[in-house]
Amino acid sequence: MFNFLKKDSIPFGIIVGLLLPIVGMFGFYYYRFHRLTIVEFIQYLGIEQRLITSMVSFSLLANAIIFTFYINNHIDKTAKGIFISTCLYAVFVLVLKYWFV
Repeated sequence: MFNFLKKDSIPFGIIVGLLLPIVGMFGFYYYRFHRLTIVEFIQYLGIEQRLITSMVSFSLLANAIIFTFYINNHIDKTAKGIFISTCLYAVFVLVLKYWFV
């Protein structure tokens, strides 16, 4: 059923690594702010900008989980792609934290 997840290529890993944090961001929203609508949540992020870095950091947990899956199953090229995209997100978080918030 999920055979497409066993694909072993760096570009696939980068795509997975870029998309899963978005799922993690929705998880953060649901976990901490489920009483707010999405629009209210985005407005709140505009007010409390320091919350953005914690949200992005939390969203990277999705990458850590899937990275562990690929490493344990020896699907190394995809894991390498996920690692590359995680590093890109980490740079993004550092830029947000130290230059904009």
